[in-house]
Amino acid sequence: MYQKPSAAFIGASWVALGTGMIGFLIGLWRSEMLLNEIGYYFTVLMYGLFSVISVQKSVRDRLEGVPVTDIYYGLSWFSTILSILLLVVGLWNATLLPSEKGFYAFAFLLSIFGAIAVQKNTRDSLNAEKKD
Repeated sequence: MYQKPSAAFIGASWVALGTGMIGFLIGLWRSEMLLNEIGYYFTVLMYGLFSVISVQKSVRDRLEGVPVTDIYYGLSWFSTILSILLLVVGLWNATLLPSEKGFYAFAFLLSIFGAIAVQKNTRDSLNAEKKD
């Protein structure tokens, strides 16, 4: 059964992705971190977003019977876990206030949740259009 997601869920997904990403990036922009630290956190965010989209796609492909190699499936999960671990290690060792660490952690989690939801909505919308 293919059902097009509601406009409210699509909007909420984009808001979650945008709020998380923009909040994270504004936090980096306004921080007093060194440029290499800012680059590290930016790269971790981009890596995390890409990896969760890859997980969502490979999980969905398998559910729909589209062939996905075990290597790709495993690497996408490994990348997702690694991106979260890299953020945790970076924040653990950062000389930031605990409130700043929490801000970056929650902005990151909101971003990756939003990316998964946007990818799901995009795929569901395309599948619903094909069935019409």
